[in-house]
Amino acid sequence: MDRARRQLCARLACGIGALLTLAAIDARGVKEVIAKERVIAIEARKFIYTPNEITVKKDETVVLAFTAVDFIHGFFIPDMHIRADLKPGQVTEVRLTPGQAGEYAFLCDNFCGSGHEEMNGKIIVTE
Repeated sequence: MDRARRQLCARLACGIGALLTLAAIDARGVKEVIAKERVIAIEARKFIYTPNEITVKKDETVVLAFTAVDFIHGFFIPDMHIRADLKPGQVTEVRLTPGQAGEYAFLCDNFCGSGHEEMNGKIIVTE
């Protein structure tokens, strides 16, 4: 090979190596972001969420992973304008990042029988 071709090959090899290095660094960064999301498993059954009190930090992204045991329940946080239907046999994920400290009530907004009004809880957001 002549000198120009060797230089071109060397530059291409360096460029490809740099791209692979950046891709590896970026992949690690994505894993770190995903790992920072805390998942909270919540069971919804006739008249109760378990747990019904959840504590998170301000600006912390959490995933609420709901499993409805008996029939379709609702999940509604009026002050955050977040709502979801919770269907039996499915995991329903609700992702939230509260930006303000305080207590936020949540409730079932699908009528599930006498006692339905007791199906509620709260999210406590700390500094």
